[in-house]
Amino acid sequence: MVRVAIGSDHAGFDLKQSIKALLARLRIPCEDAGTASTDSADYPDVAEAVAGAVLGGRADRGILICGTGIGMSIAANKIPGIRAALAWDEASAALGRAHNDANIMAIGGRTTPSGSVEGIVRAFLTTEYEGGRHDARLAKIARLERKDT
Repeated sequence: MVRVAIGSDHAGFDLKQSIKALLARLRIPCEDAGTASTDSADYPDVAEAVAGAVLGGRADRGILICGTGIGMSIAANKIPGIRAALAWDEASAALGRAHNDANIMAIGGRTTPSGSVEGIVRAFLTTEYEGGRHDARLAKIARLERKDT
Protein backbone atom coordinates (compact mmCIF):
# COMPACT_ATOMS: atom_id res chain seq x y z
CA MET A 1 0.00 0.00 0.00
CA VAL A 2 1.28 3.43 -0.93
CA ARG A 3 1.99 5.92 1.88
CA VAL A 4 1.53 9.63 1.19
CA ALA A 5 3.03 12.79 2.65
CA ILE A 6 0.91 15.86 1.96
CA GLY A 7 1.45 19.54 2.52
CA SER A 8 0.15 22.92 1.50
CA ASP A 9 0.60 26.60 2.00
CA HIS A 10 -2.33 28.82 2.99
CA ALA A 11 -3.70 28.95 -0.58
CA GLY A 12 -3.84 25.17 -0.78
CA PHE A 13 -5.06 24.44 2.74
CA ASP A 14 -8.73 23.79 1.89
CA LEU A 15 -7.85 21.48 -1.00
CA LYS A 16 -5.33 19.67 1.21
CA GLN A 17 -8.08 18.97 3.72
CA SER A 18 -10.30 17.58 0.93
CA ILE A 19 -7.50 15.36 -0.36
CA LYS A 20 -6.78 14.10 3.16
CA ALA A 21 -10.45 13.11 3.48
CA LEU A 22 -10.21 11.28 0.13
CA LEU A 23 -7.08 9.44 1.27
CA ALA A 24 -8.84 8.45 4.49
CA ARG A 25 -11.78 7.06 2.49
CA LEU A 26 -9.31 5.11 0.35
CA ARG A 27 -7.52 3.91 3.52
CA ILE A 28 -4.22 5.36 2.34
CA PRO A 29 -1.88 6.34 5.19
CA CYS A 30 -1.13 10.05 5.12
CA GLU A 31 1.45 12.22 6.90
CA ASP A 32 0.45 15.90 7.03
CA ALA A 33 3.50 18.17 6.77
CA GLY A 34 1.51 21.39 7.23
CA THR A 35 0.29 24.04 7.12
CA ALA A 36 -2.41 23.86 9.76
CA SER A 37 -4.61 26.78 8.67
CA THR A 38 -5.24 29.44 6.05
CA ASP A 39 -2.77 31.77 7.80
CA SER A 40 0.08 32.81 5.53
CA ALA A 41 2.72 30.10 5.13
CA ASP A 42 5.83 29.81 2.96
CA TYR A 43 5.52 27.01 0.40
CA PRO A 44 9.29 26.22 0.23
CA ASP A 45 9.21 25.10 3.87
CA VAL A 46 6.32 22.74 3.23
CA ALA A 47 7.88 21.43 0.01
CA GLU A 48 11.04 20.63 1.94
CA ALA A 49 9.08 18.79 4.64
CA VAL A 50 7.16 16.63 2.17
CA ALA A 51 10.31 15.92 0.16
CA GLY A 52 12.04 14.89 3.38
CA ALA A 53 9.27 12.40 4.12
CA VAL A 54 9.58 10.90 0.63
CA LEU A 55 13.37 10.78 0.59
CA GLY A 56 13.47 9.53 4.18
CA GLY A 57 11.19 6.59 3.39
CA ARG A 58 8.26 7.66 5.58
CA ALA A 59 6.19 8.15 2.42
CA ASP A 60 6.23 6.59 -1.01
CA ARG A 61 4.73 9.64 -2.71
CA GLY A 62 4.07 13.25 -1.88
CA ILE A 63 1.32 15.69 -2.72
CA LEU A 64 1.94 19.44 -2.53
CA ILE A 65 -0.71 22.13 -2.90
CA CYS A 66 -0.30 25.88 -3.27
CA GLY A 67 -2.34 28.42 -5.22
CA THR A 68 -1.27 27.15 -8.65
CA GLY A 69 1.06 24.26 -7.81
CA ILE A 70 3.85 26.08 -9.63
CA GLY A 71 5.70 27.40 -6.58
CA MET A 72 5.55 24.04 -4.83
CA SER A 73 6.84 22.19 -7.89
CA ILE A 74 9.72 24.64 -8.33
CA ALA A 75 10.72 24.39 -4.67
CA ALA A 76 10.43 20.59 -4.50
CA ASN A 77 12.44 20.12 -7.69
CA LYS A 78 15.40 21.93 -6.13
CA ILE A 79 15.85 18.95 -3.80
CA PRO A 80 18.05 16.18 -5.26
CA GLY A 81 16.11 12.98 -5.70
CA ILE A 82 12.74 14.67 -6.02
CA ARG A 83 10.84 14.61 -9.28
CA ALA A 84 7.79 16.82 -8.73
CA ALA A 85 5.23 16.95 -11.52
CA LEU A 86 2.69 19.75 -11.79
CA ALA A 87 -0.63 18.04 -12.49
CA TRP A 88 -3.70 19.84 -13.81
CA ASP A 89 -5.72 16.82 -14.97
CA GLU A 90 -5.69 13.03 -14.82
CA ALA A 91 -3.52 12.69 -17.92
CA SER A 92 -0.76 14.96 -16.58
CA ALA A 93 -0.79 13.14 -13.24
CA ALA A 94 -0.59 9.73 -14.91
CA LEU A 95 2.12 10.78 -17.39
CA GLY A 96 4.17 12.35 -14.60
CA ARG A 97 4.27 8.93 -12.97
CA ALA A 98 4.52 6.76 -16.09
CA HIS A 99 7.22 8.74 -17.92
CA ASN A 100 9.01 10.73 -15.21
CA ASP A 101 8.65 8.48 -12.16
CA ALA A 102 7.36 11.55 -10.30
CA ASN A 103 7.53 10.96 -6.58
CA ILE A 104 5.70 14.19 -5.77
CA MET A 105 2.68 15.74 -7.42
CA ALA A 106 1.99 19.46 -7.17
CA ILE A 107 -1.52 20.74 -7.67
CA GLY A 108 -3.18 24.15 -7.58
CA GLY A 109 -5.68 24.91 -4.86
CA ARG A 110 -6.94 27.96 -6.75
CA THR A 111 -6.74 26.50 -10.25
CA THR A 112 -7.94 22.90 -10.02
CA PRO A 113 -11.68 22.33 -10.49
CA SER A 114 -13.01 20.50 -7.43
CA GLY A 115 -14.73 17.86 -9.55
CA SER A 116 -11.43 16.72 -11.05
CA VAL A 117 -9.36 16.39 -7.87
CA GLU A 118 -10.26 12.79 -7.06
CA GLY A 119 -9.37 11.58 -10.54
CA ILE A 120 -6.06 13.46 -10.48
CA VAL A 121 -5.09 12.02 -7.09
CA ARG A 122 -6.12 8.50 -8.07
CA ALA A 123 -4.14 8.72 -11.32
CA PHE A 124 -1.03 9.85 -9.46
CA LEU A 125 -1.31 7.14 -6.81
CA THR A 126 -2.18 4.21 -9.07
CA THR A 127 -0.02 4.77 -12.15
CA GLU A 128 3.26 2.86 -12.23
CA TYR A 129 6.50 4.04 -13.78
CA GLU A 130 6.98 2.50 -17.22
CA GLY A 131 10.79 2.38 -17.16
CA GLY A 132 12.38 1.31 -20.41
CA ARG A 133 13.08 4.24 -22.71
CA HIS A 134 12.48 6.66 -19.82
CA ASP A 135 15.32 5.26 -17.67
CA ALA A 136 18.07 6.98 -19.66
CA ARG A 137 16.29 10.33 -19.38
CA LEU A 138 15.91 10.00 -15.63
CA ALA A 139 19.61 9.14 -15.39
CA LYS A 140 20.38 12.38 -17.22
CA ILE A 141 18.21 14.30 -14.76
CA ALA A 142 20.09 12.67 -11.87
CA ARG A 143 23.37 13.77 -13.46
CA LEU A 144 22.06 17.33 -13.66
CA GLU A 145 21.35 17.19 -9.92
CA ARG A 146 24.97 16.23 -9.25
CA LYS A 147 26.49 18.87 -11.54
CA ASP A 148 28.44 21.63 -9.86
CA THR A 149 27.73 24.65 -12.02
